[in-house]
Amino acid sequence: MILNAFIFARGGSKGLPGKNIKLLLGKPLIQYSIEVALQISSIDKVFVSTDNNDIAEVSRSIGAIVIDRPVELAQDNSSEWLAWKHAIKWVQREYGDFDEFISLPATSPLRSVKDAELAIFKRSSVGADICVAITPASRSPYFNMIRKSSDNLIELVNKPDNPVFRRQDVPFVYDITTVVYVASVDFIMNNNNIFDGNVTSIEVPKHRSVDIDDIYDFKFAELILKNEFTEGQGCNVKR
Repeated sequence: MILNAFIFARGGSKGLPGKNIKLLLGKPLIQYSIEVALQISSIDKVFVSTDNNDIAEVSRSIGAIVIDRPVELAQDNSSEWLAWKHAIKWVQREYGDFDEFISLPATSPLRSVKDAELAIFKRSSVGADICVAITPASRSPYFNMIRKSSDNLIELVNKPDNPVFRRQDVPFVYDITTVVYVASVDFIMNNNNIFDGNVTSIEVPKHRSVDIDDIYDFKFAELILKNEFTEGQGCNVKR
């Protein structure tokens, strides 16, 4: 069973320009994901798919193999799934076939090595097509998430059959995070969406599920890491 790791990092971020190599406590953001992948013994090779020369240079210096991502797969509206397929085909052509795929997005620098290892184990142990990471949602479509109706009013996304007065009385819901995705290569190549197959999950705490999209997310991640230093844990990706 050959497992390869992938980090997908395009250069055209609008929410936080240059975020993938922006220094987070002295390290380029993407370095956190690459370092996690390099510490997992079951991973054969670590690849970074990017359309940006600066990201490519930084990634190579840390120890990743760079895949040139086509421009059409690096736009704001480009499908991440198609980028996954492109990267798999590139690796198969250059390095040969492999069995399992793990994506460790650059925008989740607070994941731990154990999070990734658990996702690898969980997918294999339950025989699922893909494993994602989830965290308890802050809001609920049954209680405080709404949509606008055509008559300029609002309504709950999912209206319960009976009146609800407390959030604790509605189904518990989760957010899918960008912490980790683990899937079989065959599943990715023969499907077009995570939920085309059997999906399992691992649960991660909120502080490790931060997804950096804008400067506020970045500052929040920075605060968490600084707090780890203060508590004597250091900026250790094994946490």
